[in-house]
Amino acid sequence: MSSAKSLPTALLGLALACQAMAEAEGMELGQVLIQAPDARGEDAVIDDAKARLAEVPGGSNVVDMRQPLQGRVASNQDVLAYQPGVYAQSSGNEGTKISIRGSGINRAPGAHASGLYAMLDGLPLTGPGGTPYELLEPLWLDRVEVLRGANGFDRGALALGGAVDYISHTGYDAPLLQVRYAMGSHGYQQRQVSSGQVLGDLDYYVALTDAKADGYQDHTASESQGVIANVGYRFNPNLETRFYLRYRETDNDLAGRVTKRSIEHSPRAANPAYVARDDSRKQPGSTFFGNKTTFYIDDDSSIQTGLVYHDYPMDLREGPNRLKVAYTDVSGTFDYKRRDTLWGLESRSTAGLRVTKHLPNAGASERVRIPGGNTAGYSPGTHMRNFTYQGSDTVLHLGNDLEIADDLWLTTGLAAIYTRRESAVTYPDGGGKTSLGDWDYAPRLGLRYQLTPDLQLFGNLSRSVEGPHPWSLIYSANQRFPAGSGPATGTQRDPVKLQNQTATTLELGGRGDAMVGEWSLAWYYAQVRHELLSVLPDANAVTPYELNASPTVHQGIEASLFSTLWTPDDGGRLSLRQSYTFSDFHYRDDERFGDNRLPGLPMHYYQGELRYDWPQGFFAALNTQLASKVEVDYANSYEADPYALFGATLGYNAPKNDWQTWLDLRNLTDKRYAATVSPGYDDKGLDVARSTPGEGMAVYLGVSWSLR
Repeated sequence: MSSAKSLPTALLGLALACQAMAEAEGMELGQVLIQAPDARGEDAVIDDAKARLAEVPGGSNVVDMRQPLQGRVASNQDVLAYQPGVYAQSSGNEGTKISIRGSGINRAPGAHASGLYAMLDGLPLTGPGGTPYELLEPLWLDRVEVLRGANGFDRGALALGGAVDYISHTGYDAPLLQVRYAMGSHGYQQRQVSSGQVLGDLDYYVALTDAKADGYQDHTASESQGVIANVGYRFNPNLETRFYLRYRETDNDLAGRVTKRSIEHSPRAANPAYVARDDSRKQPGSTFFGNKTTFYIDDDSSIQTGLVYHDYPMDLREGPNRLKVAYTDVSGTFDYKRRDTLWGLESRSTAGLRVTKHLPNAGASERVRIPGGNTAGYSPGTHMRNFTYQGSDTVLHLGNDLEIADDLWLTTGLAAIYTRRESAVTYPDGGGKTSLGDWDYAPRLGLRYQLTPDLQLFGNLSRSVEGPHPWSLIYSANQRFPAGSGPATGTQRDPVKLQNQTATTLELGGRGDAMVGEWSLAWYYAQVRHELLSVLPDANAVTPYELNASPTVHQGIEASLFSTLWTPDDGGRLSLRQSYTFSDFHYRDDERFGDNRLPGLPMHYYQGELRYDWPQGFFAALNTQLASKVEVDYANSYEADPYALFGATLGYNAPKNDWQTWLDLRNLTDKRYAATVSPGYDDKGLDVARSTPGEGMAVYLGVSWSLR
């Protein structure tokens, strides 16, 4: 990547070139818009998003990225902070453990997240193999929309956790030129230069971003660099299209999991085995290219199509072996929306199709990296195994919202799902193959009642369906190559068969604006069958096994409140935002574990921030994060301790919205705690290496400047 000094020059040149092309096509200078909407316009975009999601009879979140960007924004942990129902914790790099309603409850941090359907600008990012994180650069985002649980139905999201849509900037909301720089503790640096503009019927946005850090924990150094670009064109009032490009490289050293004793006495120490092997996770270059085209048939109906090519190779050096993976996904989407009047009642109908498929070249080669164990006597680089994992997801969904009485809406829907999973060991000879193809269905029934303009009540009953990852079929296998199989001796030979995870969920809640502030509240109860749960079989394991569990229950409460506490005469404001998530996930009369809690997540999770804004643009805030204890194994024989963190932010937003600076202080008491847990099966009360430490006390400083 070019140096930071050359980035603003390059982007300014690109902006001027786009303007020159527009003028060459005969556009008058008066038609060129070179400034982003003002703050009031950006507020309107967020309000529209909230109003649209409020038409869904269930829990949802809208993250206005202007707020997180008034502090350090390094990963999804920062993006999804203060969101009820969303648990997002980082183990020290971009690999953030995200769970909504217990989705992917115990995936190892940094692995392909499960149980969520992630989208980039409404286009599929999640594939049969999960959701790689390297394209989720937070500085590229305008907002994030979260539809918890089955509330993502109309977007084709039928996994337990729901849908997360990361929506990037366009020329309509981006400055002509913007430069941002942040630095701080543990060698952290982050730089971005971007440009956006509207040129008649054409608009564009482009940004270059890079970051690096030494990491809080030893052996967690990271580097990343990437580019985003999108170009939209409106052919006429009824037809518009937009092309999207994302490219990003990441390289993360891995510190592994450690014991609770290690966190208490040496929180920055890495797992010695990971340091000795020099483990790392490199994604040498991931590419996302897509198009979304919308045709407005008339005032009451529209068609939108989408097409995505997503290529994401990985070079995994974790453990004694080296795994090189070549993933390529192709996705297509189709959405039809229509508004009618039925029996004098307003009706809104949707029909959608989502198809994502691994291309045939998706597969992996595995080589000896460090002689030892079953690879003793073989040189590094010795070829061990080749295996493939293919898959596809197809979802056809039909939905309707019918106003059956004044301000009372009935939501109905039905989805048909086909999942295909296949894994085969192609080298050496004697490897097995597993192929699974399953049809399933997901109905949905909901009600929402706008009792007053400031009070809405809702409820829904729905079903979710989630297929296993194709790669888990081989990694979870218990059939191994026998002695005498060369370097493949002891490795998995025959992929296993796994069933789709299903859940039936009841949700009740409401949202509104009252004297105490803007609030939301949701309660849900889900009966889950064949839950896909992962377990690390021993402390030295690097890849979790994924198997179907006996029946489980996921239930919880999700609450948020934003209150204005004081507005003095000078125009300032004292405000308090809070979010609380209660999570009770447990077995239902399991033969081995009874009603034990599922490990990996805290039962209670609270975040709060008290903030004062001065009319001149200065602001100051105090924040806290509280988490209860976390079970470390399925036997519930050991626990990670509860913790309380405190932080503060100070900053200044210029009244003209042209520059901003901030100081972000984290973990002021230098609390030592486990940020994430990767569970074991039964640790028999022993302190086993299952946890990753959270960041200690840290200070970050940032500044941004915009030309509008």
